Amino acid sequence: MKITNKHGLPQTFVNVLERPSYTKGHAHLSATELLSSPQIVQLRKHHDEQIEQDVMDMVWSIIGTAVHGVLEKGADANHIVEQRLHSELDSWHISGAVDLQIVREDGIEINDYKTVGAWGVMNEKKEWEEQLNIYAWLVERVKQQPVVALKIIAIIRDWSRRDAETKHGYPATPVATLDIKLWPMEEREAFIRQRISAHSEARFAADTGTTLPPCTPAEMWEKETVYALKKEGAVRAKSLHQTLEEAEEALEKAGKGFYIETRPGERTRCKYYCPVSSYCQQYKAYLEEEVNV
Repeated sequence: MKITNKHGLPQTFVNVLERPSYTKGHAHLSATELLSSPQIVQLRKHHDEQIEQDVMDMVWSIIGTAVHGVLEKGADANHIVEQRLHSELDSWHISGAVDLQIVREDGIEINDYKTVGAWGVMNEKKEWEEQLNIYAWLVERVKQQPVVALKIIAIIRDWSRRDAETKHGYPATPVATLDIKLWPMEEREAFIRQRISAHSEARFAADTGTTLPPCTPAEMWEKETVYALKKEGAVRAKSLHQTLEEAEEALEKAGKGFYIETRPGERTRCKYYCPVSSYCQQYKAYLEEEVNV
């Protein structure tokens, strides 16, 4: 992958990205890749030398790595920091780097650091639960010790004292600890098998030159078209509607001074964040359909 610097950020930021310390070892998939879209994983693999990513889009990743490094210095005697674990299932080698393992009398507590916005804490991601349960599977398989708790330690980059005092559900402090549901071992293993199956299908398609399995709406961060009922001169919508018919009914009831604003749906990840969208036949077909509408 080639790192670009189109906005002229300091060279030190570029240097950090050009000298990566990350490695998944000899694993087929890391925990992060296991959770990722199989299509994206294969396209990244086959177009690695052509892919470009700008340093501007990776600033928060750099800061997150820096936070990890600082917090490692606070480890106690019963803390195991940044340990990469490996295990195998269905002939697939899986690895994962666990930020922090706290060795307790009753077992191991897994902590994972996230540098996120306040919205992310208020709307926990399903992927966090999946990721930490993969780590739990790795820990128990490798160490033969029970995992007793999973926690996200969220460092909130846009935390506001005023919002903490006035908004319901807003994080009270700039660091929030979130308890994550621990699945039974059987459920963890079944989930990992399901993900391996999806990646196996994509790898076969890539190796044979056939069509890759498409990304799901969730993997594309797809937003549906919505219809906003707005009052003339207002910034915010009075209400949002999934269909034009519903919006028109609301407009009729609202009376004079209101109108309908169409907010087109889009595939947010594809448009703004996916490094392989230019190589993706699924996204190209979608863009062609949009042009022809």
